[in-house]
Amino acid sequence: MSRLLYFCVITALVAVMLTSCFTGVETTKKITERDVQRAFQEMERGKHESSITPFVDSLPHWRQGKEFWVVDDRAHLIFQPSASYSIDSLQLTGKRLEFISYNTRRQIDNSEVVDIIMSDSHGHRLIYATGKSLGDVSKPSFSMPFLVDDDMVQNYARQLVGKTVYVKTSVWFDGAGNYTTGGRKFVPVVITAVTAGNDVYPLMVAFRDGDKEATLWMTTHNTPISGHHFDDLFSMTDVRKQYSKISDENWQRIVAGKVAEGMTKEECRLAMGSPKNLTQLPDQSGLREYWYYDGGRYLFFVDGLLKEFR
Repeated sequence: MSRLLYFCVITALVAVMLTSCFTGVETTKKITERDVQRAFQEMERGKHESSITPFVDSLPHWRQGKEFWVVDDRAHLIFQPSASYSIDSLQLTGKRLEFISYNTRRQIDNSEVVDIIMSDSHGHRLIYATGKSLGDVSKPSFSMPFLVDDDMVQNYARQLVGKTVYVKTSVWFDGAGNYTTGGRKFVPVVITAVTAGNDVYPLMVAFRDGDKEATLWMTTHNTPISGHHFDDLFSMTDVRKQYSKISDENWQRIVAGKVAEGMTKEECRLAMGSPKNLTQLPDQSGLREYWYYDGGRYLFFVDGLLKEFR
């Protein structure tokens, strides 16, 4: 085949492929929540500062008397029954337990597992049978269910209390952990306290925005839940300075968590956060894109600009 004929054939094939790309049907691209989160994490990579020192500790290094906050009513269920007390009678929520020691015991299959020995304010000896090897419980990711390490709480409190930071979410909570209205994002706030959170989010960060007081649930570096680490929730620097091209009018919408027709995808992402999933619809008039959020909310973009929203 001559080079000229070969070139003509390739050109024809490309033309056919391009034509098929704009039928609006076979090229509809649905993107999953995982894809969305990965894409926006890539977008944010490099913007997060290593702003605080994470807390690292492991069972072999726990000191006797180390304290843990009980943050869930189910905590008594992890301890072995004892003749000196009734498991169901233990009222532990909101109290602190002290670490005494740990030991290893050999099971029927000859494997060794670790038991952790704690005590409460009444002097009860509480034994948590981890069912894990010493190697497993020695990993920094290991934690006891329904308990929060007070050393970890104090580590974050020392670094954060009294600091002025910029909050990055408008979803705020009150002191009891209930959603509260009036939250703003990217505004300076003063952190007033760091306390034990719950079994999912081990830290609760309290802060003040003028006269308004609020809290946020926070995870640590070794918690598998993403999106709630310190650098997801706060910034040590003014976020506004990173987006100097955004108009003051649109920035005020972003601060309030609102959007308006004509805003860019970046502006909408700053205002509402990353979508749960999205759909792209290329056609002859341009690229159409739907962003979907919880509660039936959606944003509709045409060529990168917001056209419709709910």
